Amino acid sequence: MKPAKIFLFFFLVLALLLLVTLISKPLKLDGMRMEEGFRAGKLLIKYPTVESFAESGKPQENTKADSVITIIGKGVADKDIAPAIPDFSEIDTTSIERISYPAGPGKFPESLRELLESGSCRVLHYGDSQLEGDRISGFLRNRLQGIYGGSGPGFIPIRQVYEQMSAEVIASDNWLRIAAFDPTQSKIADKNYGLYASLSRFTPYDHFSVDSIRYDSLGISKANITISPSKRSYPGLRRYNNIGLHYGNAAYPVKITVKSGTEIISESRLIPDKAYHCFEIKTESTPEVITIELEGKVSPDFYGLTLDGKAGVKLDNIAMRGGSGTIFSTLNSESFRAMAGRLNPEIVIFQYGGNTIPYVKDSLGITNYTKYLAGNIKWVQRQIPGAMILFIGPSDMSTMIGGNMVTYPLLPYLDARLKETCKNNGWAYWSMFEAMGGENSMPHWVDQGLAANDYTHFSPKGTRIISELFFTALYLDLKK
Repeated sequence: MKPAKIFLFFFLVLALLLLVTLISKPLKLDGMRMEEGFRAGKLLIKYPTVESFAESGKPQENTKADSVITIIGKGVADKDIAPAIPDFSEIDTTSIERISYPAGPGKFPESLRELLESGSCRVLHYGDSQLEGDRISGFLRNRLQGIYGGSGPGFIPIRQVYEQMSAEVIASDNWLRIAAFDPTQSKIADKNYGLYASLSRFTPYDHFSVDSIRYDSLGISKANITISPSKRSYPGLRRYNNIGLHYGNAAYPVKITVKSGTEIISESRLIPDKAYHCFEIKTESTPEVITIELEGKVSPDFYGLTLDGKAGVKLDNIAMRGGSGTIFSTLNSESFRAMAGRLNPEIVIFQYGGNTIPYVKDSLGITNYTKYLAGNIKWVQRQIPGAMILFIGPSDMSTMIGGNMVTYPLLPYLDARLKETCKNNGWAYWSMFEAMGGENSMPHWVDQGLAANDYTHFSPKGTRIISELFFTALYLDLKK
């Protein structure tokens, strides 16, 4: 074939493809999602318009994200930063996304400060997988304890399902983990998951599945938990002298032995009345190694450990992988309330929304989610009367549209509705989305090595920066 004919063929094909852009137009899909293309019957054929074809094809660079990262990065040192009052003299705090309070910036942060300065204040930090490994919670806890006093990492689950950096807790292999937020598991009979929405057992059966005849034929099961400070955590988190083992649904005898190294420091039995209890281990200083040994035919439900100092701020990291903050109202209120009464949390932080965004199809879905979420937060408030509520919204998240990684179309709307919901209910709200730089900021965080290639989760360095952004916003309102 002659070169001229080949050239003419390619020219005609390209011209035809260019002409198709004339019939392509922006189409609204699933509420707020937009795509370019045209319909052929029931089919949607994605195709660029003349305008987008003439452009570079890439979304506009987010300069705000770069500015925020540069400014706050000056205040973030290595992970073992000394707990001290922050020095903001070299930081332009006017560019920091501030916390939105229900009645302005007056009474709410004042009440928060009073609680933190009271000498003993427990904070619950519920959230999704962004919290796993005590990442954001650990940074915030370290900062607050450095200013208001306190030590220890707080809540630690017995059976670990993700890397936990705040303390070394090693459980024997026969421990099982059961979580209210795990969609692969059936709900337990009494929905009694405790304050932390999960539990562990060292036998595959509980008292609901064992009758008196079968019990006599069961053999003794043994389990152990080894606890020691983590060398990877902040120095303040490595100091604790009050270890709590929280349990309930103990219906049969269980022996408990506590060892410090090889020395037995306590031998006892758990209380078999099916109610919630906390077995306390108090020491003068932080033990290098504590081992808890358990013996029994039927395991109680163990809601986890708390590793606390004598006083000051205590902050519990409660990560729920895949969670959206909508399981609380399904929990057993009696046990939840009993644990809350014992631990006395006064501030509750919720951090949800990211797991909802990929699945909602329109603005109605966002409205329904925020209503359902608000109902669950109110349920928690009823179990913990007087607790102050602070909500952290989802980060920016990217999806592929038109060949580019851009913000999920409904995410800005969710951020706005969450803020409105919090204001209407008397809760504080911090927009992580805006703090990062707003729309299409996540690609910049990924390019800087501050977020993973899933365009959703932060890297360790990115976690420190986003945590410092939140803490800075909070501290600016707390300082006198």
